[in-house]
Amino acid sequence: MSAAEKVQRADNLTLDTIVSLCKRRGIIFPGSDIYGGLGGTFDYGPIGAELKRNIRDAWWRANVYERDDIEGLDATILMNPRTWEASGHVDTFTDPLCDSLGPSKKRYRADQLFEEEITAYEFVDVTDGEPTPIVGAKLWAPTKKKAKEFYKQYWEKHLNLEGRRVKIEEIAGSAKTAKYSPDDGGELTEPRAFNLMLTTHVGPVVESAAQVYLRPETAQGIFVNFSNVQSSMRRKVPFGIAQIGKSFRNEITPRNFIFRTREFEQMEIEFFCKPGHLCKEGEWTDEQWHEHWVESRMNWYYRYGIAKENLRLRNQAADELAHYSKACGDIEYLFPIGWQELEGIANRTDYDLKRHMEFSGKDLSYFDPEMNERYVPYVIEPSAGADRSLLAFVCDAYTVEKVRDDKRVVLKLHKDLAPVKCAVFPLLKNRPELVEMARNLARDLKKEFYTVYDDTAAIGKLYRRQDEIGTPYCITVDVDSLEDQAVTIRDRDSMEQVRIGLDKVKDYLLAELKKE
Repeated sequence: MSAAEKVQRADNLTLDTIVSLCKRRGIIFPGSDIYGGLGGTFDYGPIGAELKRNIRDAWWRANVYERDDIEGLDATILMNPRTWEASGHVDTFTDPLCDSLGPSKKRYRADQLFEEEITAYEFVDVTDGEPTPIVGAKLWAPTKKKAKEFYKQYWEKHLNLEGRRVKIEEIAGSAKTAKYSPDDGGELTEPRAFNLMLTTHVGPVVESAAQVYLRPETAQGIFVNFSNVQSSMRRKVPFGIAQIGKSFRNEITPRNFIFRTREFEQMEIEFFCKPGHLCKEGEWTDEQWHEHWVESRMNWYYRYGIAKENLRLRNQAADELAHYSKACGDIEYLFPIGWQELEGIANRTDYDLKRHMEFSGKDLSYFDPEMNERYVPYVIEPSAGADRSLLAFVCDAYTVEKVRDDKRVVLKLHKDLAPVKCAVFPLLKNRPELVEMARNLARDLKKEFYTVYDDTAAIGKLYRRQDEIGTPYCITVDVDSLEDQAVTIRDRDSMEQVRIGLDKVKDYLLAELKKE
């Protein structure tokens, strides 16, 4: 990992803090939690489901509704297996896998482990006075301190040495530069190819002929429908097809909360354009469309609140590009774990359509009426993850403020993304008339946007709950409301309050929520 990738956020926000907030406030839970979970899976709670839906809606609105050159699609998760042969996933969608031979038996991607200066250590039992080496047991570590940590975490129990006095001794002349298990110091197996696609079967018989794959990406569903969409919607190139949907990858080491999981949601566009060498003067080339989409996608994140200093563009070097890719720009976000890819915008040339033409025998070329000839379009692919986007928006919105002598945690989410738009509280829950007024107001506002009613704590605590999930407005119905038929509306960010008549509350909030 480069020094740049290790840069930490200036606010010292940790991933553990975000994980804790997400579980405590109903945003994200570990998958199958009551059964001990399932690695790499997470469930979105009531607040998280709303936030993720709002992110998807904002992406769809920006790319499908606000443009006149994009059509939407919802392709199936299960596709004919030949699709994945054509795309290259069956033969090449693999990671190099290796296992620790130490007691943890953990599995790693070999290309994500780094060679280090390490030394072998052995264990010597000195409990009974006479030093007794533990035969056949050794670990590798960069320092003796680290070797002791490995021993305490894994090896002591593995070797049934609990309660014994054991010395960790360096084996003279063993130093070398190599990879090792970063969890237990064990040696590693030789790397072997591991296909990341998850399989299932269709039909009544479980046999190889009935095997299909859970799609590892949404892109191929768009490619195989290129002609269907183009002809049915009477589209001329350039135009794009957008899709939001679930994808599945049997990740070897899912990690960092929802950043890398086995089930995730993609927001992808395949934008079909004329190859540059066919363009006449004044027409945008594929390179220009690629630049356009990079700028468009960066601006989308800015539009919904991501701080510019936490976002950057990294153009992939020639040796990083996929073999079919002409160029690829990675939008990276400064997560608490450092700079990581948030979205990729690739120029995939005509590779995908030509592969599907070859394997299916169907003509996926485009007839250009102005040129009076056919060609296979090039493709620009902006590919974003809904889950990673959600994590980035939450991290960027997470704010800790000092309010008098207290601390306030608030998610300053863009209003369009905020899961709950408004919360309504009665000042006194033992006054039936206040409760009825508050409940009626909440029911009325729910017809326009997601509104919650809450009377389960004092007003100060209720405010803090809503602050932590990013609710822009809180409304308090108090004793005076019975007389003046007005309520107090509190703004999340400024904490300023205004008094508004009950008959004007809905219009006031609708106007405020529309403001950028």
